[in-house]
Amino acid sequence: MARDYIGIKPLYYAHQENRRSPLYFASELKALTSLGMTVQEFPPGTCYDSETGFHTYYTVPDQPARDLTLADHLRRVRETVEAAVKKRLLSDVPLGAFLSGGLDSSIIAAVAAQHMPELHTFSVGIEGSRDIEAARRVSQHIGSIHHEYIYSASEVVETLPEIVYYLESFDRDLVRSAIPTWFAARLAAQEVKVILTGEGADELFAGYRYHKDIANPQDLRTELRRSIGRMHNINLQRVDRMTMRHGIEARVPFLDRSVIEMASTVPTPWKLREVDGIPVEKWILRTAFEDLLPKEIVWRDKEQFDEGSGMVDLLPQLISEATDGIDVPAYQSRHATDKLRSAEECWYHQLLVDAFDDAAPVLANVGRWSLN
Repeated sequence: MARDYIGIKPLYYAHQENRRSPLYFASELKALTSLGMTVQEFPPGTCYDSETGFHTYYTVPDQPARDLTLADHLRRVRETVEAAVKKRLLSDVPLGAFLSGGLDSSIIAAVAAQHMPELHTFSVGIEGSRDIEAARRVSQHIGSIHHEYIYSASEVVETLPEIVYYLESFDRDLVRSAIPTWFAARLAAQEVKVILTGEGADELFAGYRYHKDIANPQDLRTELRRSIGRMHNINLQRVDRMTMRHGIEARVPFLDRSVIEMASTVPTPWKLREVDGIPVEKWILRTAFEDLLPKEIVWRDKEQFDEGSGMVDLLPQLISEATDGIDVPAYQSRHATDKLRSAEECWYHQLLVDAFDDAAPVLANVGRWSLN
């Protein structure tokens, strides 16, 4: 048994403490919860042999920055990402791309459109959301066949128990981003069987807001490597669960091994670079592809999927209504080991617990973004 190098696809195993007892493997925790055994995540980049046990075959590269000119680094970024996208266009079934209108998905869609006569793109959000407007602009620019879906607060409340059940997580940030992913996957499933998505670019090229708070370049390099190695049970879990629930396969070009290895050798000051005194995240990625997309898309400020799609605008009212009957301090105390951070996370936790006869194996394997 083996799991892919970075954990794009989920995998778990159940076992008794006795080394000679059989192991049970599954891609979802729910398939193992009734066994009454210890359930653990199968590590990414690892293989298992029944005679010799677990062996690691891949770890995220820890390489020094290459001493090349900026022009050479820009060329390497452009060529490596383009090759990774092109490789993932091979398919015997219809293929499309998620398009939030952010930098990462727009790059993937723009490159794919150069090699496909008819590329279907998909965007979701609430009425008037920034993602919807930006995605329309990108679609017009690259000439894709564009589809969008506007969801409402009532749909989110109605669908959330199912989203949490398939996500197998109560983590606040993961659930928030899973909601628009769910609707995007449902929309895409009407047209395609394979979807391209932009996961990995933020972790490789310093795309999150908190990266701006890391002043030391070596510390930033260390954090980027750590976050790439942690994607398997957070962002990648969300993408796989929400797409596979709707019968489509997600492919992640930015997490091609060649892209990971190339990005690890790019100097961090070119990933997060000051322009007019303001640090610009993913600067080298933006610059490498600035001729392929509209300027307002290339230099658009980073937004999480739940922000750009408008989810965060819906949440306050939804959370207030849903948690009205929850004694939050008491609930947090009863589930202290799960370190619930807010009323919102208590809501998601309760939905997850209610979905299983025995939720303990699921709760024990929930990945967390941060506990701060």
